[in-house]
Amino acid sequence: MSEVRALVTITGKVQGVYFRWTTQEEARKRGVKGWVRNCPDGSVQAEFEGDRKAVEELISWCHQGPPEARVRAVQVRWDTPTGTYTDFTVRY
Repeated sequence: MSEVRALVTITGKVQGVYFRWTTQEEARKRGVKGWVRNCPDGSVQAEFEGDRKAVEELISWCHQGPPEARVRAVQVRWDTPTGTYTDFTVRY
C-alpha cells in the first residue's frame, strides 16, 4: 500500500451545495484521512491522505461532486504524507 497526500482546490459552484459534507462521506467510505473547508474566494480546499488508489478515486469524485455542484476545475498538488490525521473532518 502506497500512502500519498494531495492538497486539492475545487472551483465552480461548490459552496452551498453540501460539497464539504459529501466529501467527508466519500473520504470516510474510502478510508481517506484529512480535511475539507470553504474558502472566502468561493472555492473549496481539501487535504487528502491515504492509500494512493483511494485518494485518486476521491480526487476523481471531486471533478463532479454532489448533485447540485458545478465543478469548473480541480487543482491537485502532491506532497509527502504526514501521518498526523486519524479521521476526515469538515473545517470551518
